[in-house]
Amino acid sequence: MESIAWMAWTLPTAIFFVALACTLAVMTWLAAAYPEAERVGVLSIPTTRGDRLFISLILAAVIHLVWIGLVGTDPIASVPIGEESIEISSLWLASGISLVTAVLIFRTV
Repeated sequence: MESIAWMAWTLPTAIFFVALACTLAVMTWLAAAYPEAERVGVLSIPTTRGDRLFISLILAAVIHLVWIGLVGTDPIASVPIGEESIEISSLWLASGISLVTAVLIFRTV
């Protein structure tokens, strides 16, 4: 584990990478089970599911970076568990916004 000790492996980081791996697995299965057809949305360019996934991932990164720059990562709540408590970061709000924008991208782009 010393070779990856430089990374900040926190629960949100692990959840992100697991969700990303699951998303790629589902997209691979969808591509095999239901072949893609390009569609033209509000951007007036033909896009596939993979294109829309890429756009939503880039937009999620931008949303998170802007959120960190403007709002920060201060905790917004604390959940008591036994004698200790877990602090919930405001980045979860940015993640929710990113999820909503991804749904909008897949429906309209």
